[in-house]
Amino acid sequence: MKIARLRRHFSAYALFLVVLAFLCAFLIWPIVLTVNGGFRTPAGELTGAYLIGLADDPLVIEGLANSLLIAACVTTLCLLITLPLALLATRYDFPGKALLTASLLIPLILPPFVGAIGLRALLGRFGAVNALLGWTGLVDANRPGVDFLGGGFWSVVVMEALHLYPILYLNVAAALANVDPALDEAAVGLGAGRWRRFARITMPLIIPGLFAGSTIVFIWSFTELGTPLMFDYTTVTPVQIFWGVMEAEHDPRPYALVVVMLTVAVALYLLGRMVFGGRAYEMKSKASIAAGTRRLRGVRGWASSSLFVAVTGLAVVPHFGVVVNSFAVGGTWYRSILPRRWTLGNYEDALGHPLAMDSIANSMLYASLAMVVCLCLGFSISYLVVRVRIRGAAFLDGLAMLPLAVPGLVMAFGYVAMTLSWPFGTDGPWRHLASVVGPQPNPVGLLVIAYAVRRLPYVVRAATAGLQQTSVELEEAALNLGASRVATIRRIAVPLIMANLIAGAILAFSFSMLEVSDSLILAQKQQHFPITKAIYELFGRLGDGPYIASAMGVWAMALLAVTLVGAAVLMGRKLGVMFRI
Repeated sequence: MKIARLRRHFSAYALFLVVLAFLCAFLIWPIVLTVNGGFRTPAGELTGAYLIGLADDPLVIEGLANSLLIAACVTTLCLLITLPLALLATRYDFPGKALLTASLLIPLILPPFVGAIGLRALLGRFGAVNALLGWTGLVDANRPGVDFLGGGFWSVVVMEALHLYPILYLNVAAALANVDPALDEAAVGLGAGRWRRFARITMPLIIPGLFAGSTIVFIWSFTELGTPLMFDYTTVTPVQIFWGVMEAEHDPRPYALVVVMLTVAVALYLLGRMVFGGRAYEMKSKASIAAGTRRLRGVRGWASSSLFVAVTGLAVVPHFGVVVNSFAVGGTWYRSILPRRWTLGNYEDALGHPLAMDSIANSMLYASLAMVVCLCLGFSISYLVVRVRIRGAAFLDGLAMLPLAVPGLVMAFGYVAMTLSWPFGTDGPWRHLASVVGPQPNPVGLLVIAYAVRRLPYVVRAATAGLQQTSVELEEAALNLGASRVATIRRIAVPLIMANLIAGAILAFSFSMLEVSDSLILAQKQQHFPITKAIYELFGRLGDGPYIASAMGVWAMALLAVTLVGAAVLMGRKLGVMFRI
């Protein structure tokens, strides 16, 4: 018996070391290389000159200020949208509530950089809205229309806010659902009014949820690359880093810029933890009494429904623009309310165009392999944390969650740094296995690993939720009857949490299919382009490029819609844990 126990502990620690080695190699090491590159000269000497030089560059300072301002505006806008919606959804019943709350997740099916295509077609100076205003006589139809895109800044803010608010909504709604209604009832009995109860009871209790969602939204929008590129808003730090990738082999300045971005993101995260985390209050019981919802009737009920309809309608606007653009004949949706000519040819081209088809095949391959890696790593981490509980398991879980806090752009640049150092560098023994810059780039392995590391948190959270909800008694009985740990996992643990694993897997697959930062930076040759890089390249081409890109964007929307619906059905209300730090 003692030998069997030692063997189980040995296998558990062996698995722990394998997973830890992978995360150190492909999560910690790229970050270390990036930070190191910002403080070393091409000759290898330590220096702070590059960081000091950035402080003297007005363009860099302006880019950083714009990025921070975009992130602050996006997070604020998301909070203003989600707080009233989450309160209504958790405390009241109103007409069409189930359908309307589910529709709030619609923006997640459209990557913001794809939505930028539709928004430009609708709100550009020569877009559909200005054509409508000209037709009504409100503006001169023969002159350029109103710049609704706000020079790029506000269009980026609005597009990202309409995409990211569901993440904050899921966190806030989950936090509100955990508030014990007995506390609110006690406050009512003591004479506290509605706003006083919200400020003194509800808000302190949901601060962890607010912080978790707001942190992801802030870091995501602060480091978002695709949306500013599509709106030609280039004076932001992510775009400046993107244009510096090809110079990274000889110029350390891009490394220094990445260090600045990483430092700001981590500092803001830690500041939020200290300011908000310390003020969080803990309940002895989480919603131990079922919270009753109040039925809103008449005007109040329909007003609540209208609020959800209005938010969802605004979020659907970019989707509508992409769909309409995908059916337009090239050049016919210009200074007109709707395209003057329609066609299905864009979808035929999207399926027949060499760049489009090859990129779809590449993305399917990369995302499938990344999903398998995520499943193996994610289940291993969750099992070590929840079932085995060996020393260091919590540290492993924290490492797995790190990609949610570290900007994707930093990770992508870290992989570039890996290919420039031993053993992948020009003189390294593995120089042909992985490279991004140079005459013969080979980023396939890096793209798969990058996708897997970036989406690992979804699988870990899904598997952890499943194991925590499943009794361990069946597994203990199997072990006591002599079954091996592997057999117990294969025959009992995995089948019991299969729904959770499938939910995490389809989210990892679909978001890998539409990964932006890693795809734009790591894939430099057309033969390696994933679908997001192909959409970006096609959109920049004259002629039918934007219309084929729109058709590809619609395919991407359909893919994400199916996968998110599947994940929501399998995970139910637990879907929110997939988007928490």
